[in-house]
Amino acid sequence: MFYDPVYWIVIGAGLLLSMWASGKVKSTFARYSQVPSRHGLSGAQVARAILQANDIHDVTVEPVHGQLTDHYDPRAKVLRLSEVVYGSHSVAALGVAAHEVGHAIQHAHGYGPLQFRSAWVPVAGIGSNLGFWVMIAGLFMGYTSGSMTMAWIGLGLFATATVFTLVTLPVEFDASKRALVTLQSSGVLASDELVGAKKVLDAAAMTYVAAAAASVMTLLYWAMQILGSQRDD
Repeated sequence: MFYDPVYWIVIGAGLLLSMWASGKVKSTFARYSQVPSRHGLSGAQVARAILQANDIHDVTVEPVHGQLTDHYDPRAKVLRLSEVVYGSHSVAALGVAAHEVGHAIQHAHGYGPLQFRSAWVPVAGIGSNLGFWVMIAGLFMGYTSGSMTMAWIGLGLFATATVFTLVTLPVEFDASKRALVTLQSSGVLASDELVGAKKVLDAAAMTYVAAAAASVMTLLYWAMQILGSQRDD
């Protein structure tokens, strides 16, 4: 595979997509982090206010180290906001904070895709790591029916990671939708401020789209490799 130009094209395309998406979200966040919200509320204050407005009282909000390391932990029921979001009053920070609260709302309402993704995490973790080596072993063992079966099993295990990236898309898009609706209906952000928050969330969503696209391309590449090996037999 290391001598196959198609392999490097697939890897390169995935890497470029990820780099572009990462750069886009960082530049967009940096731009709107310089735009203060008119109401002067911090990301933590907005997060707590939205939780209370949705009658969610068992989720705590706390700061976490790092930049854009914001996430909601459904097991601990903790919403962790990065330092640049937790205490910031910027339009970007409020958009990100509201997005993470969107996940807490999903959890409280039993949103199906979020429940599936949470349950799928250990499956994807084991499958992606084990599947690659099972698949490679099957390909290098020769063109017997047994080795090809092993390769397909490995690909199936490897596909669990692709499933995870795909199911992540509706989870993230829905959280952003909930965030923007809440920010508008609560009056936390004015209409012109919502434009900036939406741009930040749209840029963040592209990182998940890029990850899903890269995973699908990789999966298709290996499927073609296995099919090609079977035809050569």
